[in-house]
Amino acid sequence: MIPDDIDRVARESFGIDQLKPAQRDAIEASVAGRDVLGVLATGYGKSVMYQIAATLREGVTVVVSPLIALQEDQLVGIESAPGAPAAVALNSTGGARRTREAWRMLRSGRAEFVLLAPEQLAKEEVLTALAELDVSLLVVDEAHCIASWGHDFRPDYLMLGAVAERLGRPPIMALTATASTPVRAEISRRLGLRDPFESIGELDRPEITLTVRRHTRDADKRAAVVDEVVELPKPGLVYTATRRDTEQYAQQLQERGLRAAAYHAGMPAKSRAQVHEDLLDDRLDVVVATSAFGMGIDKPNVRFVVHADAPESVDAYYQEVGRAGRDGEPAQATLHFRPEDLALRRYFAGRKPAGGEIRRLLHALEGGSRKRAQLAEASGFSARRVTALLALLSDTGHVRIGRSGATLLSHDAAAAVSDALERVEERERIDQSRIEMMRSYAETRRCRRQVLLGYFGDELDDPCGNCDTCAAGVVDDGEGSAVEERAEGFRVDDAVTHAEWGAGTVMSVDDDRMTVFFDSEGYRVLSLELIEQHDLLRLAARR
Repeated sequence: MIPDDIDRVARESFGIDQLKPAQRDAIEASVAGRDVLGVLATGYGKSVMYQIAATLREGVTVVVSPLIALQEDQLVGIESAPGAPAAVALNSTGGARRTREAWRMLRSGRAEFVLLAPEQLAKEEVLTALAELDVSLLVVDEAHCIASWGHDFRPDYLMLGAVAERLGRPPIMALTATASTPVRAEISRRLGLRDPFESIGELDRPEITLTVRRHTRDADKRAAVVDEVVELPKPGLVYTATRRDTEQYAQQLQERGLRAAAYHAGMPAKSRAQVHEDLLDDRLDVVVATSAFGMGIDKPNVRFVVHADAPESVDAYYQEVGRAGRDGEPAQATLHFRPEDLALRRYFAGRKPAGGEIRRLLHALEGGSRKRAQLAEASGFSARRVTALLALLSDTGHVRIGRSGATLLSHDAAAAVSDALERVEERERIDQSRIEMMRSYAETRRCRRQVLLGYFGDELDDPCGNCDTCAAGVVDDGEGSAVEERAEGFRVDDAVTHAEWGAGTVMSVDDDRMTVFFDSEGYRVLSLELIEQHDLLRLAARR
């Protein structure tokens, strides 16, 4: 029986006496050959899900992880398990000898796991070699990276649907810690998941105290950040919007006697790796970083996550906050908020391709199917830029991305450019709406945990008692009954339609308003009174 086998492998191979219900359900579905989409809080044990499922499936498991540090952490985790199958990693830091040995182990059957970045799968020789193996499971870790408007978007993830087909279309297990309902839908669509089993675990992290501190002057905010970090239990993380600020805050904290280091994508890889290692080995009190740091970090005793600047979305915020308190002990999450800082996020969100770029790629696509490397050479773009532009043209139906590469479906260049730019404008509206949702979180007088969880479609019935609004006594405990009375039948995750904005999904319902994500407009907060008076929304179907 599969349940008995799951328990046996969990105990004997990975030293786990008891699995959580969401873990068990996802493993059982994967072993049975179903696609799985798992959304589980940071520290819940997502890696164990694919490791046990893979052990029970014959063949090789390909694990796609976005960062080398994350791959190495997962590799160590597998190697340290008492009876787990052998694992190898394929990445740019391994060297030729390590790479040759990895392939020998895979081909001989001595290794059953191979961990690599999506950029490796973009190499034809790597994909061809993997296709010659018996791949029985494709794991997409940090799957939110495939959502083109989600945080941590990685263009190379967009090719994974075609990669699955090249590998013989094994079952797919897509895993992430934070994905709202619209992001989950985009993950499923882009990966081509077939009737996926959705394992949506408990997203709440009740041990983390949620606080927002408002500021009007930038100098006051910076001083408050430093003062708070000095006083908080260590170790911890500070997130900033710019690389320059990581270095400035790190220097100020050093001057206050802390072992602090900056971390950002502009640093040499060796320096970044050293910071990562120093934090894990408790040689640092604080890491001050941009969003480039922390995805998949396996350090259970992080006592605080302080944001010196508001992230670009609630998705990104909760992902970063989730790095605190993974040991289950109390932890602090503070957002230092100055409304003017959101202008920087609007600037980052406003970048877009030009029509000339799209035309150049369309020209390179003429004459049949082309691989990404061929398109990069013909267009003069980087491989990463080619991937992003291909995703745009694929979304608008002018390009098909398949096993043999990208194929042009329409020869009307003017229409292709127009449709692509219209889609870019749509994405900009969505990005701006996500920034406004971040503002709503920062400025709310409701229970912050209820607001956060509601964004992800996870309702918390009562105020949490562990956030600053609850502590201040400004939360209305009677909201629940008002919701039922005023919501006119709308529930979280309901599909709705709006006369002007089209199809949408209900994200949260409060006493006097509801938040809806519209496919073409992003997040909109609507008055329940106006919805009722003007019949603004129609219920499409229950999900």
